[in-house]
Amino acid sequence: MAVSVLVGSQWGDEGKGKIVDLLSNSYEIVARYQGGANAGHTVEIGDKKYILHLIPSGILRENVICVIGNGVVIDPIALLDEISFLEGQNISVKDRLFISQNAHLIMPYHKLLDSISESGKNKIGTTGRGIGPCYIDKYARKGIKINDLLHPEVLERKIRENITEKNLLLKNIYHHEELDVDEIIKSYLEFDAKIDQYIKDVPSYLNQAIKEGKSILLEGAQGALLDVDFGTYPFVTSSHPTSGGACTGTGIPPNKITDVIGIVKAYTTRVGEGPFPTELLDATGEKLRAIGNEFGATTGRPRRCGWYDAFLVRYSAMINGIDSVALTKLDVLSQFEEINICTGYEYNGKLLKSFPTDYERLSSVKPVYKTVPGWNKDISDCESYTDLPQATKEYLNIISEESEIKITIISVGPKRAQTFFVS
Repeated sequence: MAVSVLVGSQWGDEGKGKIVDLLSNSYEIVARYQGGANAGHTVEIGDKKYILHLIPSGILRENVICVIGNGVVIDPIALLDEISFLEGQNISVKDRLFISQNAHLIMPYHKLLDSISESGKNKIGTTGRGIGPCYIDKYARKGIKINDLLHPEVLERKIRENITEKNLLLKNIYHHEELDVDEIIKSYLEFDAKIDQYIKDVPSYLNQAIKEGKSILLEGAQGALLDVDFGTYPFVTSSHPTSGGACTGTGIPPNKITDVIGIVKAYTTRVGEGPFPTELLDATGEKLRAIGNEFGATTGRPRRCGWYDAFLVRYSAMINGIDSVALTKLDVLSQFEEINICTGYEYNGKLLKSFPTDYERLSSVKPVYKTVPGWNKDISDCESYTDLPQATKEYLNIISEESEIKITIISVGPKRAQTFFVS
């Protein structure tokens, strides 16, 4: 029996979808534990590309059960679109998808308030999909849960109470048109009729599965450096992508977790606002973006690109308890004569001993680089570690040592087959 947690170990977009798809062949259940439809997981199988936002990419394996845990906030439109897309690809969803009755619902006013907030001066760089406002209502104890769909009278009362409050805010503060409460109630009752079959007591289901010796893979969205507590606050997401979030987001106790797998990109990217010490604002950064196709799967936004940051990954490995690492997009570095690796930060002329998550210091640090030669050879057809050029192996050895990680999986391209294990 294995209960593994898979975590993005940088600022997200590390390629979790592909690795979940790869690993799910060895697990019976894949469960998503936090985030919302602001995260896109891309998997390429043959000449087909699948982009999923809420449903774990384990759904692409026909014998895998997929679970959306209570830590996830669910956009009804996005969920139904995703189910429809999968069914249109002849991928069975019925009896293979379970949704926690305790997951919270994203409402139209969450999206509206999110977009209004992001139009101001103090932008965080969100996707505008209502994730943050939904989590705000959750912790303010005003949220609407999947469970409320099962009780139409309760659902209607909660929606009316919330929209009365939100309409006051929209009208008097933002000078915006008010929302139609009756139309919203109608649409969510229709949503209920479509997803009743998927609703499940997820904690009971997962813990019973553990008792029966079944293997479970727990996946998060975004990356550890976007964690609301341990990330680069305030430029973070509104939940816990770190491994600790896997327990609170599913109901699985910590002592049942057997291992933590980190996903690390061979360089560094970031979407949205916030400090980024190794960011390349030059032709090299543009080259990384172009070769790596660094554009958001959810929004299409260009990602900010920079060199690999071992100091950041070392911090991430510590707070997540990472046992092994899947390294992605190694092939993107094949066209560089020289490659830099950030091994630490200087602040006010002194080397920092630990990673600073506060905005002021992280925005002022100077990255310390170790420069290594590139390998100038296409590695996308390599099928094992031994096939890699010596310079590539040396690069891997350095980032492994500097980050204090053990690399056990390497991806050299976007397709399912372009991945191998390191013995």
